[in-house]
Amino acid sequence: MRYRFPGRRLLNALVDLPFALPTAVAGIALTAIYAPNGWLGRFLEPLGFKIAYTPIGITVALIFIGLPFIVRSVEPVLEDLSAEVEEAALSLGARPWQIFGRVILPAILPALLTGFALAFARGVGEYGSVIFIAGNMPFTSEIAPLLIITQLEQYDYAAATAIATVMLVTSFAVLLFINLLQAWSRRRMNG
Repeated sequence: MRYRFPGRRLLNALVDLPFALPTAVAGIALTAIYAPNGWLGRFLEPLGFKIAYTPIGITVALIFIGLPFIVRSVEPVLEDLSAEVEEAALSLGARPWQIFGRVILPAILPALLTGFALAFARGVGEYGSVIFIAGNMPFTSEIAPLLIITQLEQYDYAAATAIATVMLVTSFAVLLFINLLQAWSRRRMNG
């Protein structure tokens, strides 16, 4: 975080919270917050926003456990980015969105992609934080790690292997894409 402000340490601690929490505790806490009778769920559900036991809940859990990877990857790059570069762009007539799009984003893009790759790698096999909030409704909010465990409990090793293979190929494809995008971004920045 580039700027000093009241509550900065608290915000830093909150960003790191998913690293410190056991994944099952994170899942139970997210469910307690977003369930229909939960702290936020009781206010969101009457408005038509059902979070727990839906794919949206899975997304919330994955964002919760993945966000620290992205923040901690981008933070040092933002701290190293000189404010003078932004001021120079501003003095040359650039609008704030142009400064972000043409100065800040290109500088943080490789770190952003690295953080995303780390978050994705963690999220693909995430079980503990997702299992509780998912609710595991067939064809609605089932997660692949649970399907693997279910197949293993039924001694259907072929089905478990097939699901695991699809997860593995998907992970490799996304990581390959991110690596190619990072290489392209580096070539573009260097010349």
